[in-house]
Amino acid sequence: MAHWLIKSEPSVWSWDDQVKAGAKGTHWDGVKNHTAKLNLMAMKKGEQVFFYHSNEGLEIVGIVEVIREAYPWEAAGPPWVLVDFKAVKPLPRPVTLAAVKAEPKLAKMSLVTSFRLSVQPVTDEEWDLVCKMGGL
Repeated sequence: MAHWLIKSEPSVWSWDDQVKAGAKGTHWDGVKNHTAKLNLMAMKKGEQVFFYHSNEGLEIVGIVEVIREAYPWEAAGPPWVLVDFKAVKPLPRPVTLAAVKAEPKLAKMSLVTSFRLSVQPVTDEEWDLVCKMGGL
């Protein structure tokens, strides 16, 4: 199974908002970048995803799970899609962007190399290291 990272500005949709959505989860909208859309379309039910606070906080704060694979985003029209996520668990210690950039083993992580991309792949090695840095 693949791993991913999604970004949200906490003032728009925060980790706390995601947790409040409960087991029914919520759809992920607002993605209007073709590379990010392709990443959403590649996600499979059950895959784990880092939840990153962008612009404010700049840190990975939790893990969500894909509960519904890509489906048409009616309000935006083709070719845009939505994916549904539910909160799984917070990171005991949020992992800041500064900490990711300071770790040489994460130098090729999309969070560092493609910082503006809102939906990113994460390798198994990156996933394991970030989880360790976050106290999991």
